[in-house]
Amino acid sequence: MKLLVCVSKAPDTTSKISFTDNNTVFDESGIQFIMNPYDEWYSLVRAIELKEQAGGTVTLVNVGPASNDVIIRKGLAIGADDAARIDMDPKSALSTAQQIAAFAKEGSYDIVFLGKETIDYNGAEVGSMLAEMLDMPYISFATKLDVAGNTATVSRDIEGGSEIAELETPFVISAAKGLAEQRIPNMRGIMMAKRKPLNVIAPVEVAEQIKTVQFELPGEKSAVKMVDPENMDELVRLLHEEAKVI
Repeated sequence: MKLLVCVSKAPDTTSKISFTDNNTVFDESGIQFIMNPYDEWYSLVRAIELKEQAGGTVTLVNVGPASNDVIIRKGLAIGADDAARIDMDPKSALSTAQQIAAFAKEGSYDIVFLGKETIDYNGAEVGSMLAEMLDMPYISFATKLDVAGNTATVSRDIEGGSEIAELETPFVISAAKGLAEQRIPNMRGIMMAKRKPLNVIAPVEVAEQIKTVQFELPGEKSAVKMVDPENMDELVRLLHEEAKVI
């Protein structure tokens, strides 16, 4: 099987977020970046497991600048065979999907993996766009994936239960928690990653159709209000009028 794993860079979850240029640009000063956890822990690891079970190759693809190479090399250390970085700074999920689609069409991949979303934008948009551009079936938020020959069985959580789907390759799948277990790169993997190919590819020409107008930080959380356990009427009033949950 030829497996393609789309990986992205995201700020570490402990990072303090701020913006510059009248709140139109994310301030990367002092930010520690990591591979998006949904891409690394679930999507990439499950692809590697399938390669170990049935043979084949795992290729990483990332859309971004040269600073992303560190993140890509970690994926190679975990077990991917090779990688490609499309050399551009995407401004939207659409332009990201367009670049990956152009690359994937040349590779004839059996399964294209993504994390269900990135932890910075939480948009969950690239997977569906990519599947449409590749004219492939799409399964989102997968929690289990088994492959036998060209047939895959996929489970995902839905409200009140789970859904099981069966489909033929090729297809696009986004990974949620449960699809695999996190792997930590060992020293041998780290050393081998230095020798694995990381190809830098020129982007295809696309027209940006989305422009970021402004970012806004969430408002500060209000202080905790203590309610006397004997005063249930006040608790109900607060839940109704201020929290607006009842």
